[in-house]
Formats: sequence, structure tokens, C-alpha cells
Amino acid sequence: MLFNSLYFALFFPVVTFLFFVVPVKLRNYLLLVAGCVFYMAAIPSYIIILFAAIIIDYYAALQIQKSESNNHRKRWLVLSIVATCALLFVFKYIDFFITNLNMFYSIFDYEQLKPYKILLPIGLSFHTFQSLSYVIEVYKKKYIAEKKLSDYALYVMFYPQLVAGPIERPQTLLAQIKKPKYFDYHNLKYGLTLMWWGFFKKMAIADHLSFFVDKLYDNPHSASGADSLMGIYFFAIQIYCDFSGYTDIARGAAKVMGFDLSLNFNKPYYATSFGNFWQRWHISLSTWFRDYIYIPLGGNKKRHIFNLIITFLISGLWHGANWTFVTWGGIHVLYLITEIYIKKIPIQLPKILKQIIVFHLVCLAWVFFRAANFNEVSAVFNSLIAHTYSKSSFFGNFENTIEFATVLLMIIIGFIIEFRYKVNPLFEAMDKRKVSVQYLFSVSAILILIFFGSFIKPQQFIYFQF
Repeated sequence: MLFNSLYFALFFPVVTFLFFVVPVKLRNYLLLVAGCVFYMAAIPSYIIILFAAIIIDYYAALQIQKSESNNHRKRWLVLSIVATCALLFVFKYIDFFITNLNMFYSIFDYEQLKPYKILLPIGLSFHTFQSLSYVIEVYKKKYIAEKKLSDYALYVMFYPQLVAGPIERPQTLLAQIKKPKYFDYHNLKYGLTLMWWGFFKKMAIADHLSFFVDKLYDNPHSASGADSLMGIYFFAIQIYCDFSGYTDIARGAAKVMGFDLSLNFNKPYYATSFGNFWQRWHISLSTWFRDYIYIPLGGNKKRHIFNLIITFLISGLWHGANWTFVTWGGIHVLYLITEIYIKKIPIQLPKILKQIIVFHLVCLAWVFFRAANFNEVSAVFNSLIAHTYSKSSFFGNFENTIEFATVLLMIIIGFIIEFRYKVNPLFEAMDKRKVSVQYLFSVSAILILIFFGSFIKPQQFIYFQF
């Protein structure tokens, strides 16, 4: 189910209302049912896959918890990881594997294998990683295995963050699930404000920007240099507003019911280094890779560069079954390695210059993330180098110009809000104002979405494909 759909406009208030009117003991069951309905809105049968992963990891964690033998505990951990990752491999990577195997077969004239063309279950990578974090935390004895299956199932199927995160640890979300929740007017205002901010970024900025970005990548070979330059900048803004918008809506919907989800973005384009960028961008995923891959490999203590390479190549592959994503991860490895050696040079650049350099290099890497293949990547970069910058085909008619002016205005408003109010936009400031000012803000916020939001055809969130 899309947050920016009519279905969710009905789903959210109904579920929230029922959550506070049913007896406290039944509220988690209600949320579990809501999670099932939310997930089944896409492809109903795929919920079986989710149930299979839940049962495997739930049982494995119990076995790890009660076992006194380290070898026995490790076997259950490996079984859980292999079984869970096998589901991910079959549904996300099997055709990628077959395609690359066929390239090898073609060298020796072997018979080609047919791809399965299995449709990827929505959000599979996210709830796979959340399940794995639970089992690993139990194995490390940092969390006690959950005995109640319904509570663990809700931890995986909590609808606000079910399909695109944040990826929560059991210490944060599962611990909250076990505590009763009650209505709080402050949580309601906080959550709704955060949801509005997410909808604004998604519907008033990201969805409008997609018009220009899609126009570039649908036909990059005929794009002018101006088209490519604008498309690169616009995609950087689009993916940030799209994904952070989803996170804000998720955090807001959870907050209304009394749940606190992790902060997933902290003004990443203000980063002064690439290490700093990854401390600000998709924080729950970055920390997941840090804690469960980078540090176990040795972290900074040994084979530092090797550990970075492995971690970021896996991160690239996690994002998509395509060599463009792996290359995107590899580019960020090169950025980080270069940065390690540059830091040894005793030269201090102004903060603003560091931010400009990091932002533009991140934008260039996004081309590999957005392009469907290396042919498109080449076309975009070729147009940047070889074609004219005197005009853009984006402004072929009046309608396109109006669309550009609209999205530019929304970007400016969004920038002012985020720059002025930082991580928690508007709420703290508005909460201190008079009631009349708060109502005026609420009406204005709703009108902005009505007049400038993209409602004609709700667009799927970019990270739903992962």
C-alpha cells in the first residue's frame, strides 16, 4: 500500500482510531492484522514468504537462546542467515545470477538458461535485514529471544516501516511493542506534523521532479548538456525527498500511536566528508552494515581498506541486482579510500567548500544508481561533456515551464524549512505558538499539499523496489 494513496488515507485513520478504542491487550494483534492488510495490498500471496521468514528466525532465535553449546548456537545462527538470505536470493538475485552465468556460457557456446522473471516481493530486503538483526542480537546475547510469536511477528510486520524501513533493532522496536500504549495529544500533533513534512517532500517535490528525471533517463542519448546537468541535480533532490519523505511519514504514523522509530536521515547533503555523508544518509542501513559486516570483518583494526570494499560492494548489491548498483557502491569506496589519504595532507578547506565537493561527487555517483544500464550512464556523461548548455528540451512548452517553476518554489520552501528547523522541522516551533497560529499553520499546510501535491497518479516510492 502506498502512503500517498487514497487507500492509505482511509487505512491510517481507521487503524489509528481502532488502536486506541480496542482493549490494550488486543492492540498488538490489531497492528499485526493491519500489517498484513498493508502488505497484502500489493501481492497478497507474497505474505506467505514473509510468514516463512518470521517463523524461521523466531524458532532459530529460541534455539540459540536455550542452547549452552557455542557450536550449537552458531549452527542455528548460520541456519537462520542461510535460510533468510536464500529467500532474498531466489526472489531478488536469481535472474541476475542467471544473466551473468549465461554471459560465461556464451563464451563456450553452452546452452543458455532461461530467467525465472519472478516479481520481487515489496520491501523484501528491508524486513530480511530486520529479521537478521534480531537473530544476530540474540546470538550476541544483547537481546533475549522473544517467546511470544505474535510480538515478534509484529516487530517484522509493523506497518509504518514494513516495506522501506527504518531497519529497527529489537532493542528499540520490539522493546516498545511489549509496552502498552495510550493516547497522547502531544504524540498526535508531533506525528501528524512529521507526516505532513514527509508528504510535502514526496508529493510536492519528489513526484514533480520525477517528470524531469524520467525525461532524461528515458532518452539520455538525445539529451542536451543542460538536460543532463539538471537531471543529475534533480535526481539527487528527488531520491532524498522521496526516501526521507517515506521515513518521515512512517515515523509520524508510528508516533501517533506512541512508537518512536529511528531517525534515518540527518541532512545528508550538508556532509563535509563521505564518511560524514554515510553517518547522515539511510542511517539504519549504514549502521546495519557497520555492525554486522564491517566490524565483524575487522573494522578499522585490520584490513581496513579491504573491509570497506567488501562492505560497500555488498551494500551496492543490496540496493539492486544490477552491476550499476555494485559500481555505485564501488565509487563510494573509492571516495572513502581517497578521503583517508587526503586527510593525511595538512591542508584545511573551508566547511562550505567541503560540502560543495562532497555533494557534487555524490550527485555524479547517483547517475549509476538511477541508470538502468551502463549505456545510459555513458549517454548521460557524454552529453555533459560534448553537448550544448545553451538550452534544455525540458522547456519545450508552457506546461513544462510551469511544472519547473512549481517544483523550484517547493524546493525553496523545503530548503528553508529544513535549514531553519533542522531534524524536527516545524513541530517544536509551532508547538510553542498560540493555538490560533497552530490552526493557521495546519490549514496552510493542508492547502499547500492540495494545490501543489501530485495527486493525479500516485507514484511508488523509489526504495520500494529494494
